[in-house]
Amino acid sequence: MYGANFDPLLLIGLVYAVTLSIVSAYLWTSGRFSARMRYLLLIITIILGFATFSPMIPHQFQSLIERLADGQHIGTILFSGIIGLGILTLLAALFGRQFCGYLCPIGAVQEAAYTIPTKKILVQQKGILSVIRALFLVAIIGGPFLFGIALLDYFGFPDFFKLTFSTGTLVFIVILLIAIPIYRPFCRIICPMGAILQIGTLPAIYRIRRTDACIECGRCERACPTNEAKAGDNKGECYLCRRCIEVCPKDGALVYGRKRV
Repeated sequence: MYGANFDPLLLIGLVYAVTLSIVSAYLWTSGRFSARMRYLLLIITIILGFATFSPMIPHQFQSLIERLADGQHIGTILFSGIIGLGILTLLAALFGRQFCGYLCPIGAVQEAAYTIPTKKILVQQKGILSVIRALFLVAIIGGPFLFGIALLDYFGFPDFFKLTFSTGTLVFIVILLIAIPIYRPFCRIICPMGAILQIGTLPAIYRIRRTDACIECGRCERACPTNEAKAGDNKGECYLCRRCIEVCPKDGALVYGRKRV
């Protein structure tokens, strides 16, 4: 069913990502998702990242492209890549970026790095970051077909999570250092999964929304690390980090819910 190269750890990673995306979406929609739950999911994701999840879903996406470029049998990559990506994109269109927020090990370690107390650099021109990431997506897809190059291999996150020392490991450590003052640089500039889920999230049925109780104090806008808290923002780069909710002084002004009709 899965091909001769089936790796059960990849299936475990996919099941974890899909199952916990559904669970976290349920907790959000039922009003039971809390800051404590967010940190718990981040810790579990990071631990399991080191334990089982290398290569990560972005790397599986690249592996799929490489196999297509080489005309090879896709096997497990077809199951975990195409099917997994499709399911996660559908969940993002329904409930927002639950997976990116706390269930992707690459994003989780960057989220942890950003919690280190230091002066933060907020990138206001989020559109530029999205354009750069779209260009990376084109390069990641085109590289194997045109030049036989797997671009993501140069960023070292599989080696980092395997605790293998390499030049790529050093590159990813540098990314983590950048992630201390700048929110999720890999997710927002490089990740092909991020580019796809940003588009998938645009029509999200459930998302964080302002209500009539909002007093327009601007605290949520200043707290949002991706500049997605303004009233007219489409929330494509909202990672459901809860920072806007936690600083809001008015109960019920920010809620996670369905779009009004």
